[in-house]
Amino acid sequence: MNTEFKQVVLLIEESRNRAFQKVNEELVILYYNVGNLVSDKVSKGVWGEKTVDELASFIQENCPGLKGFNRRGLYRMKQFYETYSSPEFVSILNLYLQKSDNQFSTIVSTPVTQLSAIGNKDSQIVTPLVTQINWANHLLILSKTKSAEEKIFYLINCITQKFSKRELERQLNSAAFERTMLSNKLVVEGQSKIPEGLFKDPYIFEFLDIPDTHTEKDLEKALVINLQKFILEIGKGFTYLGNQYRLQVGNKDYFTDLLFYHRDLKCLVLFELKIKEFEPEFLGKLNFYLEALDRDVKRSFENPSIGILLCKGKDTEVVEYAMARSTSAAIIADYETKLIPKSVLANKLHQLVERLSQF
Repeated sequence: MNTEFKQVVLLIEESRNRAFQKVNEELVILYYNVGNLVSDKVSKGVWGEKTVDELASFIQENCPGLKGFNRRGLYRMKQFYETYSSPEFVSILNLYLQKSDNQFSTIVSTPVTQLSAIGNKDSQIVTPLVTQINWANHLLILSKTKSAEEKIFYLINCITQKFSKRELERQLNSAAFERTMLSNKLVVEGQSKIPEGLFKDPYIFEFLDIPDTHTEKDLEKALVINLQKFILEIGKGFTYLGNQYRLQVGNKDYFTDLLFYHRDLKCLVLFELKIKEFEPEFLGKLNFYLEALDRDVKRSFENPSIGILLCKGKDTEVVEYAMARSTSAAIIADYETKLIPKSVLANKLHQLVERLSQF
């Protein structure tokens, strides 16, 4: 009987979630359309700042108690519309659409609802994306990002990872975009077997309460204790399978650090932890573990395993040499136990792009 009761509760919760989503969709469309109107009037010189103030007062008089439509709110709506209807943003958005290996086509296939510019093709691309995200998250993205690429990155991740406001704020503060792009550049350069956009470099574990001088066991234990936060950092597509996972090869037992399964990639993902700078021999051990996983643990319908070697620093040139003849799907990434300034990571990304462009 309890099982049947739970089914009813599940139906209620699902219906409630759909209702919340519909309300959010209508609100975001409203803000987009109001922003369109205000932008049009201001850009044509029909309205000035005083007129916008008068509009805010008029709305309060006619819709008492309605929040968000003060002067500041109206200018946010204007910014919202201008940002996502700009030619630069729409152009980059179209580039994402042309990629067959991302989730974007599925995201924008959501039916477009009431839009003031329903006949506008650009609006039909943009609005299915922005209406799936709540207004609080939109305000964070607008205020804390600069480029169109960065905005699209967080918009898509908000949808696919279902970030709360607090989770999104952490992603922004820890420069998830720059770290993912750094990882992508290295993946493109050396490992075509690994999909873009799913891994970072470096990984940030500022939530761990461990001293600067720690052992690998300390790091592993702290990550397991803070597993929920660790999964938020690496991505919500990961399912934890265990630490010190036993692999038997020949007559010996070997124990891996942290083993996960990725639901979208349909493969095992192994995180190996090293508390010192990368050494080439680390890769040999990781490749050995990946081979053992593929032979003895991986199921026939699953894809080959991926290995992530987390080190306390690395020399990029040493990594390039070590990876040159490696046939396994592996990533060598740094980890930090403190937040890194976003400007440092942005500069690092710029330097890497310049270096790769020389080849």
